[in-house]
Amino acid sequence: MRTEEPRPIRLKDYQVPAFTTREVNLDIELDPKATRVHSKLAMERNETSADKTAPLVLDGEKLKLVEVRIDGERLGANRYSVTDKHLTIHDVPDGPFTLETVTSCAPEENTALTGLYLTDGIYCTQCEAEGFRRITYYLDRPDNMAVFRTRITGDKKSEPVLLSNGNPVNKGKTKDGRHFVEWHDPFPKPSYLFALVAGDLASVEDKFVTMSGREVTLRIFVEKGNEDRCAYAMEALKRSMKWDEERFGREYDLDIFMIVAVSAFNMGAMENKGLNVFNDKYILARPDTATDADYAAIEAIIAHEYFHNWTGNRITCRDWFQLCLKEGLTVFRDQEFTSDMRSRPVKRISDVRLLRAHQFPEDGGPLAHPVRPDSYIEINNFYTATVYEKGAELCRMIHTMAGPKRFRKGMDLYFERHDGEAATVEDFLDALGDGTKLDLTQFKRWYRQSGTPEVLASGRYDAARKTYTLKMSQVCPPTPGQRVKEPYHIPVAVGLVGPDGKDMPLTLDGEEKAGATTRVLHLTEREGTWRFRNVAEKPVPSLLRGFTAPVKLDANLKERDLVFLMRHDSDSFNRWEAAQRYATALLVKTVEAAREGAAPRQGMAFAEMVVDLLSARKIDPDFVAQIILLPSEQTLAQIAGENVDVDAIHKARESLRGSIAAHAKKALLSAYTRMEVKGPYNPDGGDAGRRALRNACLGYLAAAPGEDGVRLAAEQFRTASNMTDSIAALSVLSHIDCPERAAALAAFYERWKDDHLVMDKWLSIQAMSSLPGTLDEVKRLTGHPAFTMKNPNKVRALITSFASMNQLHFHDAKGAGYRFVADKVLELDKLNPQVAARLLGTFKSWRQFEPKRRKLMQKELKRIAGTEGLSRDVYEIATKTLA
Repeated sequence: MRTEEPRPIRLKDYQVPAFTTREVNLDIELDPKATRVHSKLAMERNETSADKTAPLVLDGEKLKLVEVRIDGERLGANRYSVTDKHLTIHDVPDGPFTLETVTSCAPEENTALTGLYLTDGIYCTQCEAEGFRRITYYLDRPDNMAVFRTRITGDKKSEPVLLSNGNPVNKGKTKDGRHFVEWHDPFPKPSYLFALVAGDLASVEDKFVTMSGREVTLRIFVEKGNEDRCAYAMEALKRSMKWDEERFGREYDLDIFMIVAVSAFNMGAMENKGLNVFNDKYILARPDTATDADYAAIEAIIAHEYFHNWTGNRITCRDWFQLCLKEGLTVFRDQEFTSDMRSRPVKRISDVRLLRAHQFPEDGGPLAHPVRPDSYIEINNFYTATVYEKGAELCRMIHTMAGPKRFRKGMDLYFERHDGEAATVEDFLDALGDGTKLDLTQFKRWYRQSGTPEVLASGRYDAARKTYTLKMSQVCPPTPGQRVKEPYHIPVAVGLVGPDGKDMPLTLDGEEKAGATTRVLHLTEREGTWRFRNVAEKPVPSLLRGFTAPVKLDANLKERDLVFLMRHDSDSFNRWEAAQRYATALLVKTVEAAREGAAPRQGMAFAEMVVDLLSARKIDPDFVAQIILLPSEQTLAQIAGENVDVDAIHKARESLRGSIAAHAKKALLSAYTRMEVKGPYNPDGGDAGRRALRNACLGYLAAAPGEDGVRLAAEQFRTASNMTDSIAALSVLSHIDCPERAAALAAFYERWKDDHLVMDKWLSIQAMSSLPGTLDEVKRLTGHPAFTMKNPNKVRALITSFASMNQLHFHDAKGAGYRFVADKVLELDKLNPQVAARLLGTFKSWRQFEPKRRKLMQKELKRIAGTEGLSRDVYEIATKTLA
């Protein structure tokens, strides 16, 4: 076992830094084995620090210290001390002083991909959260903000492009034949926003004129040969810049905005000031290589990173406990952007599906933590769905309560008060409260309490008085470290749907005139009651419209109510929700019936809905594609709660898919033909929706009796003119034991084996197959030329896809899937602890499975936790998951 447990860092222990940095001058001479960094810092003691005599302690890891100087005087070894984590200088001047250090690091040895690393001949940095300390000694914390000047020197042939934050201010040649570029960022920033990229890169350039008339140069840097795959990313960037001006009044502030796409990156992208670094899967797109989903992700992630310029960069977070202040808020902003660019109802459905798939299990398991955590061992482990997705939902609730205009006033006040500062959640909520005139005192509980609140609702119709009384109550189950929860402020959007399928005007007691057909009620106590007057007929309640709060709702609706709502509800989200709840209840009952030896239920109401929607003249294809799909096996496992039987769930879902397909086959075939998109490829709007519905139909047809599904999938794969249709057909075939499957996989590989991004899709499809022998195939693929453990994208494509998306085979009854993934976690931990810890997160729900699987998963978790020399990243996840 480990001899020393890492000590947690706690929010309550926060203190301002003893020193502050005003200016940073970096002189970086690139070399694969020994990059030299000369750092010159203008520093002084922090007047607000409680300790006026503290030594200067700088963070530093994996560095070789060459020399230290203060105000030009070189310090002897007796005046400082060095450990593997810190440089401590025992005596510094009382007033302002200049600290200089010379260090070296080895980028080519940095497999963790944090700090400065070298990959495929390109130097790249990732400094969030604590990577800058691997570049030079520094007060590596968000509340230490400084103006940066950076000079980069490199080989003119191998590194013709030298990039950093801000604006370029100088360039030239060195005496030894190399060259340099100097950059100046005039906006103070913390070290986590520093960036450097160097290499032999090509670029695509454009211009953007801001709302004040300034011209900004836009450049996207990619590996040579990929220039033709940047057009959509560039257009998405310009749309993002214009939208942020119009929606939030935020204008870009530098002369140049740059994006660099690299193939080895731990995250999706990083918002470094003026120099965003992206995983290339979120930049590179061409109709024959990228799917509609890829295009949508590119648009959303470019928007997210650009929006960080104000919510993250201009206003940053005081400490890492405030991470949601930049991430949750910016996710909300990018969700709104996508909703305006595409289909708002479909985007809402997509966001809630993601929240429920990843954040709800996190909130209900051993890794539960508040949106603003109280403590952490390794901050990299808190880039979670709770911080991002639930954090966004909290912003959305305030937007719902305030309305768009008042919310904008609150945001304007936030920008006005805190521009150039490192802020806290309280700063944000105080500004929003003052600007919107909302009392957010109780609302702050959402940021400090973990867990998913559960809302129970029941309604009673009084025909004699023509009233409808709605009662709601809330409870939040205990979570680690928080057994008792105070009531939340929960906004619940409500509608009442009459027998004619139309919404009723809503008039509450005490009101004289009828109100809108959707009203937001505020559940602030443990229980609340609302009575609506002038309700002519018994309605069906439509509750939590638009999913106005991240809660679990039990609306006490009968099966006939769900069928009614999934056919008539005017709220698109709740119409989809009713269909999902109906199908989920049906599948859960089917699993229970199978245990008792009874016949499965057929679910004809769902099948009839599919037929009606596919046969309707006026339909939104994208929405129909969403509503006709059954809940995933992962979702069903969550609903089941305890003693999950993955085999029974898989069998029940496949049985229902088959019966729906058989009943609706004619409508499915007709829609499949009608939804074919002809002409030039367009990833936006209607065409993408038509392809989504067509491919949803293909999936059902493959489950129907007969050979039509296989024949159609094979033909679609052969004739597809775009990657969306090609990958959809291949995915359908991947679950069917037929000659066409092997032929398609082989043909796909031969065509795309030299394209690493397309190969990731090929790996993922095989990892998610439901066919027997999939685990053996995944093991074989770990030795394939298309795979390497050193690239996070490859790990995510193959191993994480298997562990998180293939419930049937990851949860193999003999534990082989668990052993395989645990082995890969330990192997990865030596290379890249961040990626290893995220892979280990696939074990987080181990307690909900039936006893045999539960014991097997626990065994692997204990094996990992007991391994000597674990990283802090993996140690924290393993021990908390077991706790």
